[in-house]
Amino acid sequence: MSHSPSGSSAPARSAGEEVSADAATEEGGESKLSALLFDVSQHVQDGLQSMLKMTGEIEQCGGEIEAEIEQAKEGVADKCRMLEEEKERFQKVALAALNILSGGI
Repeated sequence: MSHSPSGSSAPARSAGEEVSADAATEEGGESKLSALLFDVSQHVQDGLQSMLKMTGEIEQCGGEIEAEIEQAKEGVADKCRMLEEEKERFQKVALAALNILSGGI
């Protein structure tokens, strides 16, 4: 048995055992790194899918807003035409009233 720097005693390792122990530690580190990378890539993929969903919702809402704006524009144009027609009627009535009051026909 050999003594480690910490003072505990452990069985002595041969050169082959040390290499396989280092390889196992390296493989364990690689598997932890792989698991971490997989986890991060899953989070990124989830984030991208969420953003894609939000983009679709934004586009849908944008389309609905544009349709409402178009309807409002048409409504305003209709009201402008109605007001213009009403203005013309009032002007005709006013001119007729002025003609009557001034004694003309």
